[in-house]
Amino acid sequence: MVVLLVAAAVAALVVQSQRATLTDARHRTLAAAQSFAHAPGLLEALQGDTPTATLQPLAEEARTAAGIDALIVYRLDGTTLTHSDTAQLGKHVIGPYAEAAEGRAFTSTFDGALGRSVVSAVPVKDAAGNVVAIVSAPVTVESVQNSVDRQLPVLLIGATAAAALAAGCAALVSRRLRRQTRGLGPAAMTRMYEHHDAVLHSVREGVLITDDTGRLLLANDEARRLLDLPADAEGHRVDTLGLDADTAELLASDRTADDEVHRSADRLLSLNKRPTTPTGVHGTSVVTLRDTTELRVLAGRAELARERLRLLYDAGMRIGSTLDVVRTAEELAEAAVPGFADIATVELQDPVLHGDAPDGATTELRRSAVAGLAEDHPLYPVGRLIDFAPGTPMAASVRDGRSVIEPDLVATTGWRTQDLERARQILDYGIHSLMVVPLQARGVTLGLVNFWRTQNSPPFDDEDLAFAREVGGRAAVCIDNARRYSREHTMAATLQRSLMPRELPAQEALDVAHRYLPAQAGVGGDWFDVIPLPGARVALAVGDVVGHGLHAAVTMGRLRIAVHNFSALDLPPDELLGHLDDLVARIDGEEGDGPDSSQVMTGATCFYAVYDAVGGRVSAATAGHLPMAVAHPDGTVEFVRPPVSPPLGLGAGMPVEAVELAVPEGSRLVLYTDGLLAARDRDVDAAMSALDDVLGGPVRPPEETCDSVIESMLLARPVDDVALVVARTRLLARDRVAEWDVPSDPEAVGPVRRACARRLADWGLEHIGFGTELILSELITNAVRYGAEPIHVRLLLTETLVCEVSDGSSTAPHIRRAADTDEGGRGLFLVARYAERWGTRYSPRGKTIWTSQSLTGGGPAEELSEDDLLGQWDDLAI
Repeated sequence: MVVLLVAAAVAALVVQSQRATLTDARHRTLAAAQSFAHAPGLLEALQGDTPTATLQPLAEEARTAAGIDALIVYRLDGTTLTHSDTAQLGKHVIGPYAEAAEGRAFTSTFDGALGRSVVSAVPVKDAAGNVVAIVSAPVTVESVQNSVDRQLPVLLIGATAAAALAAGCAALVSRRLRRQTRGLGPAAMTRMYEHHDAVLHSVREGVLITDDTGRLLLANDEARRLLDLPADAEGHRVDTLGLDADTAELLASDRTADDEVHRSADRLLSLNKRPTTPTGVHGTSVVTLRDTTELRVLAGRAELARERLRLLYDAGMRIGSTLDVVRTAEELAEAAVPGFADIATVELQDPVLHGDAPDGATTELRRSAVAGLAEDHPLYPVGRLIDFAPGTPMAASVRDGRSVIEPDLVATTGWRTQDLERARQILDYGIHSLMVVPLQARGVTLGLVNFWRTQNSPPFDDEDLAFAREVGGRAAVCIDNARRYSREHTMAATLQRSLMPRELPAQEALDVAHRYLPAQAGVGGDWFDVIPLPGARVALAVGDVVGHGLHAAVTMGRLRIAVHNFSALDLPPDELLGHLDDLVARIDGEEGDGPDSSQVMTGATCFYAVYDAVGGRVSAATAGHLPMAVAHPDGTVEFVRPPVSPPLGLGAGMPVEAVELAVPEGSRLVLYTDGLLAARDRDVDAAMSALDDVLGGPVRPPEETCDSVIESMLLARPVDDVALVVARTRLLARDRVAEWDVPSDPEAVGPVRRACARRLADWGLEHIGFGTELILSELITNAVRYGAEPIHVRLLLTETLVCEVSDGSSTAPHIRRAADTDEGGRGLFLVARYAERWGTRYSPRGKTIWTSQSLTGGGPAEELSEDDLLGQWDDLAI
């Protein structure tokens, strides 16, 4: 490019030189011709005889001085008077001299005797003004070209030097540009600047560039639009452009800015300012600005949505933490205040509060929870039964099952029909907006939640309604779950109370105290029982069914009934638990094949002990249960640990073994379930050691012992059920026990019967002597006739009179109907008629037949003779 430019410049100079030389030649020839044509003496020389001789030297001298090729004088007839070529003198020439002959000078280029020349011709006039001759001054084109050629080397040398200098400068500039443009070529630079210009003016962000004097250097289209800049804003100071004072101050200052918000008309602009110099020295600065008006509106909405989501999440985490209806209603009210409403009230139907399903939508609701109110509030208090009047938002919400918004309570009157005076107080309190949302679950309206706003809070709108419905829907499900749980809990508790002992039976062998504490989860399967047995004996039973709820309570009741039934057979503890294990396994097998296969008894445990007040001995067996503690009168504690057996239903035919021990009078037998030991910060061994410490020490009554154990072992409400039984032992006085060994001889019956009669007299029981003698006579006779030795008779005076006849035979007696021809078969019938109760128990040494009689007498057979009783048998036989 540089070479082309230099070549063009040289060509232009050459052409210019040629043109200048030609022009100079014209000027010189014209000047020489005019000077010679007006030279003094020229006319005299022309009129002389030898004009050539006179004029030739003068013409040559003038030619040489003017630097022209010839100075020729022609007569009008074309005769040559002077010429640089003497061979031309005197010759006639024909040339373009007509114009000169007419008196006008001219300059022209034509071919003459010297060749192609630039010729100027000037007329020579006499005194009268007539043309008498013509002076011509030619310069050959060759001479002109020679002059140009002499200048050409200089031009070429200058052009070459200029080209070299330009090439070097171009190389240096190119190198520097490539370094500064990081190797980008012209095409890339062109595209970059095109893109830069396109982006600068098409981007939706304003861009300004200012200098250190606060003058605006550049502004793109978006900046002009956002700041309403005039078309000629560039080049002016920013404080003269009509900008906001703060904005102008920032643009003119040397400080930086990060997302500063400035106002421009009705827009909110976010400005960022940075220096363009890497060192940060104040110079030019670039300012970017964005219109954040809509963004801030959207951000406000997003922040509101985020806050609502957080409130919704918190409400979901808070509501339903318990299965209590009232507490759930309180959690609903607390979750809405103060994040959503200033005041929240919850009204529920009365059946819901008691765990029952609502009969239908009724406007009579009970206020169950309030949040956000001071003590002097004008709203109905908690517990108030409110019958919402027709036309109120509450009544409409209950009737239609829809939410109702009253954004301006001052402007509406329907809600005031409930209570005009209270409505005035509500407005005076500052409450101005109300929203009512029904609490619906499974298509049934359980109640209402009312949200109120006061003072400077904005009124409720449709967006608030969507949030309130979501919270109300979740709360309604939680309330319904709590209601259903309350119903099930009430049913289970009722069932459990009906299955647990309502009061302890009367007996003289033990002083008994008990405690039952339900778990946090509700009704469980822990149970206990105190069962009087004949012969001044008492059975103590305690058991545990895994789980809680209705099934656990039912299972507990089934086990307790089974224990009662088996204890009526007067079985020893090991045999009783063996039968109970078989029963549970059989029931589990039947239920395991049904639709409720998960509702089985497996996991139940039981401890069964029998205390004999005559001998002061305890016989006990366990089926997977914790050991019984025996607190002796001397303060020592012993844990009775029968051989371990699996829980009920898992014995698989394994035998249950019992343990027997003697306990002093005044000892305390302590039976309990594992809930007593289930503290989370200690294991079972540490808990039993703690129980040992509580039971040891001074002797305390059973009631005090129960309180002490519960207070020491349970620091809070237990996580599992707790059943505790404390029984203090008594011994039957020796003067209330009478025993005889009877030989296996029918004649021995009479003496023993008479000895029994005497003992009855000593006890003051002559009024029941006849029936007792008859009972003993029949039982001893049967033992002598059908039993085996040893035969033993015992009378026990407790709250009843107990007669026992033992023998070595295990044959079970039973009542049967005797034929008319039978000699016997009526003895047990007589025994059953005179005794209130009778039965048989077995032991390793045989069996014992026992009877129990009331000490007051007056039984159905008391005043009948033996013949009369036998007559009744005959009547029954008919």
